[in-house]
Amino acid sequence: MSNTYGEWLKAQREAAGLTQQDLATSAVMTRSHIAHIEAGRRVPSKEDARRLDKALNTGNVLSSFLPEDDAVVADYFESALSLEQQAVMLREFALSFVPGILQTERYARAVLSTSFPPVSEEECDRLVVTRLQRAKVLADPVRPVVWALLDEAVLRRTVGGPETMAEQIMHMVRLVQSGRVRIYILPFGLGVHPLMQSMLTLMRFEDQPPVAYSEGIQVGKVHDSPAMVARLEGTYDLALGDAMPLKESLALMRATAKDYGHRD
Repeated sequence: MSNTYGEWLKAQREAAGLTQQDLATSAVMTRSHIAHIEAGRRVPSKEDARRLDKALNTGNVLSSFLPEDDAVVADYFESALSLEQQAVMLREFALSFVPGILQTERYARAVLSTSFPPVSEEECDRLVVTRLQRAKVLADPVRPVVWALLDEAVLRRTVGGPETMAEQIMHMVRLVQSGRVRIYILPFGLGVHPLMQSMLTLMRFEDQPPVAYSEGIQVGKVHDSPAMVARLEGTYDLALGDAMPLKESLALMRATAKDYGHRD
């Protein structure tokens, strides 16, 4: 986002003689959240902006001029996208497709080409760009911490052809080898496991409670109930305990890439 919004917020705060902590207390937010908004690292929610307006006596300016988000995503994923960019830890589970932040361009395009109703080439291009922009969270070498738990079907189901699959799997292999991402495979031989109903993302933050996001066909939901999040975290941990260790998971990914035609 442009930092104009954050700079204006900072100017209003300083003009009112408030520290970031003063404003955070008045607006019922955390100091670090205020700092992120002022630095342009976060887009405040509508409720955040309303409370900031009230605390600074700025009418509805901060609410009316929220930065526009050019990302193109399904309506049900908008809230999750914003949270994903703020998380300090992401734990993904995927049942059918590679998680969005780990997708290559060709793989993402192949996935999006299955949309119904069909989208135009221009719209598909915009969707692909948005999906690839999500991966920019991996540009930081340390945060967020990213773990991905993948059903073996993610590797075995051909998306976009053998060449696309080989490229996608080796992209994940390199991320694991670099130490940036940890990927674990739930093998077919395991049989039924507790995460078979849908995909799941668990998110943790430095200044707010953890949340979870689950998604099915044309529907997605952000879960912020502490009891539900704890239940989903427990389910994830249970499945992770049945997954192949990291070294064996990496070996399976390499072998599968070779099956698709990859050559070292």
